[in-house]
Amino acid sequence: MTDRALVAMSGGVDSSVAALLLTRAGYDCVGAMMKLFENEDVGANWERGCCALESVGDAEGAARSLDMPFYVYNCAEEFRLCVMDRFAADYERGTTPNPCVECNRALKFGVLREKADSLGCRYIATGHYARVERAPGGGRLLLRRGTDTAKDQSYVLYFMTQEQLSGALFPLGELTKPQVRQLAIEHGFANAQKRESQDICFVRGGGYAGFIEAHTGKRYPPGPFVDSRGGYLGSHGGIIRYTVGQRRGLGSHPGGKMYVTSVRADENTVVLGRDDELYTKSLTASDINIIPYDRLDGALRVTAKIRYSHEAQPATARQTGPDELRVEFDLPQRAITPGQAVVLYDGDIVIGGGTIVG
Repeated sequence: MTDRALVAMSGGVDSSVAALLLTRAGYDCVGAMMKLFENEDVGANWERGCCALESVGDAEGAARSLDMPFYVYNCAEEFRLCVMDRFAADYERGTTPNPCVECNRALKFGVLREKADSLGCRYIATGHYARVERAPGGGRLLLRRGTDTAKDQSYVLYFMTQEQLSGALFPLGELTKPQVRQLAIEHGFANAQKRESQDICFVRGGGYAGFIEAHTGKRYPPGPFVDSRGGYLGSHGGIIRYTVGQRRGLGSHPGGKMYVTSVRADENTVVLGRDDELYTKSLTASDINIIPYDRLDGALRVTAKIRYSHEAQPATARQTGPDELRVEFDLPQRAITPGQAVVLYDGDIVIGGGTIVG
């Protein structure tokens, strides 16, 4: 029996080429697009981008050219609860979330898994630049970086379980972005040269704070800027407007350039400091997932990323509880930010990760 795969299609070139490669490999493919929100629900009205008619048309056109069935699923309620509500709540707590991690966890490998099962699809396929391989000797499944290091997306997949990995296909894992675009051109995909989106899909002109205020219906009161000793430095415009490492919007201060070093939501206070006050060598993470092992036993030498764009740095990781990691970097790292994910690597193998809490 031919393996059946549900291909998550966004209207972009990556997911279209993922579908192309799987059909060429003999998979019985079904295309699926998740409509995550209505434009008016995020205070925007635009024709391009995620969930816009252009993207639906591009995805449907790619599926049609491959003779694939294509479905659009309304996942707006799940996206609101799992991603947008959490995004707003995290900023209210003074932390800085990564909504792409939550979207992948809750939607692509959660809600979409249910849709795949209902259609008799063994696999979910996406356009992520990552790889799944089995460990030597028939051991556990491993998640590896994509071959194209500039496009590698393993960071946002660190949460994947053995069950999820066994039902996942990442056809672009061995390819570079130029190779993907060339395949799209050769096949005649209309989106072959489509520009990539670099922004959070549901945040538009008003920025993060504008989205949060519109989404929650709240206004966030001003409070004090203070230095590390508690000295008053001025008034801020609401804690949702600030994140660790931020320089913009802080005004001028007699001591020179100042940066956000922490956000104390319970006190409605934003702490400012010099750039050298942003550097620390250790962090604690919770809500952890370990992929190659049941747990970490003892100290493990790794490289670790503290945000998507961060270059992984040498560190030692220890599991300090059932759902807690402690990571000690060889050298101090700038702006370790609560709410972001820390992801651990051994070479190109993803060891796992968790959410930074301090």
